[in-house]
Amino acid sequence: MARGELGTAIANIKQHGTISAMGILVIGNWKMNPGSRKDALKLIKLFNAACAKNKNISAVIAPPFPYLSLVTPKKQLKLCAQSFDVEMPLTGGISIPMLKDLKVSYVIVGHSERRAHGETDTQIGVKVTVATQGALKVVVCVGEKERDHSGKYFGTVEAQVLAALKNVTRSQLVNIVIAYEPIWAISSGDGRGETATPDTAHEMKLFIQKVLVGKYGRAAALRVPIIYGGSVNPENASALLGGEVDGFLVGGASIKADAFISILKTAAAYGKK
Repeated sequence: MARGELGTAIANIKQHGTISAMGILVIGNWKMNPGSRKDALKLIKLFNAACAKNKNISAVIAPPFPYLSLVTPKKQLKLCAQSFDVEMPLTGGISIPMLKDLKVSYVIVGHSERRAHGETDTQIGVKVTVATQGALKVVVCVGEKERDHSGKYFGTVEAQVLAALKNVTRSQLVNIVIAYEPIWAISSGDGRGETATPDTAHEMKLFIQKVLVGKYGRAAALRVPIIYGGSVNPENASALLGGEVDGFLVGGASIKADAFISILKTAAAYGKK
């Protein structure tokens, strides 16, 4: 799509506004942290207390698989798996039935780190299909490695979105969350790498909505939450929400209690507006 055509399509989306079906959504992806069960329990206790005080958010944490059973999901703190497997049987694999038995309600699919280790668009599409059929909410990660002046990165993101949702029906779209995580903005773990500007995040949200509208129609597409991931921290969270994203996929800052709780408070305050 040419930049002029993109501008026209985005302007059309802007005229009709956006709809967030879930409010401000904050997902903490712990990756391979923390190093002990004791530390995991400490974080869970602190985040439960923070969520009880902040009513205008939907908080989700994604601990490593060994710690999933430590979390008792509540109204404002849901449980997410970082990945799963569709091959059966597979040594070391994790299945959808296992996750559902642990009261997991979200799963991340297509994270850039999984893509870097060889997960293809086709495999991601299969995973999204299986997870939605299993009635889990799927956090579909998309994002470009770098930006070019001609705007080819829009085509990259569009291809990722369409491949992931290839077999997702309009009725199943209610279980989809799109996480825009530009790879150039992902930090090494401290949540302080290069970050997209609010305008950049807003433009990409509108573009992804345009892609969804083309596949599913306006009413269904504009209800899909589109969140931002990439070096989110307490200092930039408020500005990024000003870019009208529907929430965050938080990496490094999600295992630092003070930082994640600060982000939750920022999201709650924004949700009151």
